[in-house]
Amino acid sequence: MRTVRSRYGSEPVWLGPARRKRTSSTKISGEVSHLLLPTGRLQALGGGAGECPSGIPAVAELWGHLQTQAGREPQVPAILKISQLSRIIPVSLPSLREYYYNLCTEKFQKINPFILHILQEVDEESKKRLGRGITLKIAGNNRLVPVERVTGEDFWILSRILKKTSYINGLDVRYNLLRDVGAYYAAKLLQKQLNLIYLNLMFNDIGPDGGDLIAKALYKNTTLKYLRMTGNKIENKGGMFFAAMLQINSSLEKLDLGDCDLGMQSVIAFATVLTQNQAIKGINLNRPILYGEQEESTVHISHMLKENHCLVELHMCKHDMKNSGFKQLCDALYLNNNLRYLDVSCNRITRDGMVFLAGVLKSNTTLEVIDLSFNRIENAGANYLSETLASHNRSLKALSVVSNNIEGEGLVALSQSMKTNTTLSNIYIWGNKFDEATCVAYADLIQMSRLKPDNTDVEPYVVDGHVYLAEVSNGLKKHYYWTPTYGDVDDHLSNAGFALVPVGQHL
Repeated sequence: MRTVRSRYGSEPVWLGPARRKRTSSTKISGEVSHLLLPTGRLQALGGGAGECPSGIPAVAELWGHLQTQAGREPQVPAILKISQLSRIIPVSLPSLREYYYNLCTEKFQKINPFILHILQEVDEESKKRLGRGITLKIAGNNRLVPVERVTGEDFWILSRILKKTSYINGLDVRYNLLRDVGAYYAAKLLQKQLNLIYLNLMFNDIGPDGGDLIAKALYKNTTLKYLRMTGNKIENKGGMFFAAMLQINSSLEKLDLGDCDLGMQSVIAFATVLTQNQAIKGINLNRPILYGEQEESTVHISHMLKENHCLVELHMCKHDMKNSGFKQLCDALYLNNNLRYLDVSCNRITRDGMVFLAGVLKSNTTLEVIDLSFNRIENAGANYLSETLASHNRSLKALSVVSNNIEGEGLVALSQSMKTNTTLSNIYIWGNKFDEATCVAYADLIQMSRLKPDNTDVEPYVVDGHVYLAEVSNGLKKHYYWTPTYGDVDDHLSNAGFALVPVGQHL
């Protein structure tokens, strides 16, 4: 029995049968901290006299300390884990910035000053938010600070830090240079970090092999809710890996594979898998590489919508969809009572396609957001929609007809429908052919407070007694590919579609 001085004072402590050096009050090595605690700190553990209150190592060691105080010889070594100790007394852990610096030095890895800067900001934020629910944002397209884009080797060090950081539940490393090497460490992170619910890997030059690694890591992962792979050319091969993953994974809620060069085979595979998967609420299959004129992808997705009762958000931008394929989609929507956000922008839908959509909107009561941007519905298509919106539909909240070759007649008809339809709150019309009647009609809607300035992409102004419309940076998904240099990144005015139909916590 010897007396050891700790920061809590001098007390007799049993140091075990072997001779040991003097133990400091706190020594952190890896995941274990060796601490000597005063008896008063044990009151929180409970337990009666003569028995160990718990089987965990921390409690057992402290119980041995109590036995020493009572003149008995303890039976267990003095070892405390940090994760267990933090519930009893506060422990001063190294900051993420210090941890990263030390780890780079230890592994002879070059220190990335951009990562160092971001980790310092996270350290400060964690103090304010008590270390709960923080998203680590290391976007390579950040223009406010000098950026040295993150490589696969940088991500190796970063992943080692995140494996031991429980309060970070989101990671955004968009527009960096991870490639397949970084995808390997991202896959390892998904296997080890059990608190990550959001992972953004968009535009990181990840190929089919990297996609395979990430998809297989999600076989057993049960915590990730939202994965963005946007812009990584995983191609048809990588798409098949993700489709196979959805047959097994039952926790992922949103998957973005837009601009990934998916092929017809993988799009059909997703449509087939989603007839059975009941977890996915939002999926983005934008801009696949399709050949042929038979619109097979649209046909298979339409069949899926008839059977799927879970999907809330569907993006089919740049599918080369024509009126015949759009009719198949509309026919499926008669039987679907769950889809709330439909994005068919940048296709080849014309005014004839609006006949089918108008018919659906007369009976459908679930669709809340429809994006028809960059099609060609013209005046006739706008008239079909305005008639239905004025007399039948009372569920649609947001409509985008940006750049649809609509002239004054059709635009005025849509404005008139908003006077009788009080549910439709957001309308986006920029890129069409404005005449003075159009400008006056939308200026009146805004002036009479029927249309809020924040809920449209135009703003009226007067020059020499004539009303004109100017563009405003509002829309359904303005910040899909990029984020603003200043202001709120998650601004609901610029991303109204995601605000009205929230699926996942992040864009």
